[in-house]
Amino acid sequence: MNKILVAAITLTLAMPMHAQMTPVGNWKTVDDRSQKPRSVVKISETAETLTGVILERLDDGAKPSDVCDKCSDDRKNRLLKVLQIIRGVGLTSNGDGRWEGGRILDPESGKEYRVQLTPIEGGGKLEVRGFVGTPWIGRTQVWIRAE
Repeated sequence: MNKILVAAITLTLAMPMHAQMTPVGNWKTVDDRSQKPRSVVKISETAETLTGVILERLDDGAKPSDVCDKCSDDRKNRLLKVLQIIRGVGLTSNGDGRWEGGRILDPESGKEYRVQLTPIEGGGKLEVRGFVGTPWIGRTQVWIRAE
């Protein structure tokens, strides 16, 4: 009887952690160079992909009227708050815990990069790797779950 109780408790404790091993949720972005919080991004499932939208800007000097003036696509001159910065990421992990296949926008430069999203530390953090060509040529930020 005790073994059944221990197994049930173990499964119950593991389920929330496993459920969080996805990029879906709210994330506090942290600049990889300054280590300062920059924004809160909500990653959601859409019809066939994951997308990410800026919910809140945390950086000093951020104004509600700030726009992506360096963007060159449909996001040009759109408000940074509510701007979609992640598009087209696959809905499921590729088998090694990474979600990929999409793109991420750097609103400061207006440049778009290929992206990999990898939940780490039980889903409490998210490695966000932006790159050109191969994942070896890029940068990684670690975002913190904000929920």
